[in-house]
Amino acid sequence: MRYQTRNWREYDRGLIARGDLTVWISPDLPWHAPEGTGRRGRPRVFTDAAIQAVLTLKVLDQLPLRAVQGMAGSLIRLAGLDWQVPHYSTLSRRQKDLTVTIPYRSKHPARAAVSGSSGSCGLLNL
Repeated sequence: MRYQTRNWREYDRGLIARGDLTVWISPDLPWHAPEGTGRRGRPRVFTDAAIQAVLTLKVLDQLPLRAVQGMAGSLIRLAGLDWQVPHYSTLSRRQKDLTVTIPYRSKHPARAAVSGSSGSCGLLNL
């Protein structure tokens, strides 16, 4: 059996929608760590949620750490937030302690990375 495209307008919209990227960053996300933990050494600047959010972008887009630092900074600026971006060396050091697991399901073509105000990050298959 051979298929023919009959509705080119809908077909074109579907091809264009494949490249659509929507990123939503909650301003309630705990991005900066609280000052003074009572522990020795330099206090952390970023929460685990912030590091995991950036590392999730790294895994999703298969980017090196320097590139994901730039991408995260760009997304933060586009969202209109006045947040610092974790340096790639911070990401490298902190990724040893965090595990970013993203389940892969080939049945669903659309995926969305979600970061909530509780600090949890996840992937939605739409």
